[in-house]
Amino acid sequence: MTAGEDAGHAPEKAATMSFQKRGQTVVAALDPEELKLIYRVLHRQLTARPELIETHFLIELQKFLYAEAQEAHIDVADHAAWDRWLQGRAADSV
Repeated sequence: MTAGEDAGHAPEKAATMSFQKRGQTVVAALDPEELKLIYRVLHRQLTARPELIETHFLIELQKFLYAEAQEAHIDVADHAAWDRWLQGRAADSV
């Protein structure tokens, strides 16, 4: 058994999220899967909260996720492929 494992229990996921204030900015170390979830939730709110569209956070989050998807050979111009990747589904699943 490894650290974090218990008989009959799955190993705990390592905490990968942290925030650190540096002057007037906050630097974050975040789990990429959680970032995908945050992006999906924010994106669903765009019609109700159009002010989100121009936030630096959402713009930078999208740029980061686009780069990650492209590194995984996802065509971000293909909305269905992008959406499957954001949801953690295989590229060939429907």
